[in-house]
Amino acid sequence: MSTRTTRTTRASRSCPCGLPEAYEACCGRFLSQSRLRSAGGTPIGAAAAPTAERLMRSRYCAFVRQDAGYLLRTWHPRTRPERIDLDPRMRWTGLEILDTDGGSAFHSTGTVTFRASYRGGSLHERSRFERVGGAWVYVDGEFLD
Repeated sequence: MSTRTTRTTRASRSCPCGLPEAYEACCGRFLSQSRLRSAGGTPIGAAAAPTAERLMRSRYCAFVRQDAGYLLRTWHPRTRPERIDLDPRMRWTGLEILDTDGGSAFHSTGTVTFRASYRGGSLHERSRFERVGGAWVYVDGEFLD
């Protein structure tokens, strides 16, 4: 198990996920459309997130960028909703990865505990991830205090 904390704000030039790389070189390569397909045949991006943590970070970026399509494509087929409605007024302001368990290239499952801040509050969650057809997908999450 590892513990890391990274934080970023929208004002920085680094990726919204908190890593120091530019968005295009970091999570942008996962969110962009390409010919790659998931096991269900849907496009998954120019690259697939190599770990559960990187998928979580890219999903945070999808919330920041209001990319419902990416969120749905990276959601496990058995728990994926038909659609999601994102609030265009929501302003995400930072991400902290608090803990990871599993979720590497050597695992088939993993959890990521994080705090995502937004204007006026924060969301603290432990998310579960699994591999489907070799790609990491979000299964569900538990809200924490």
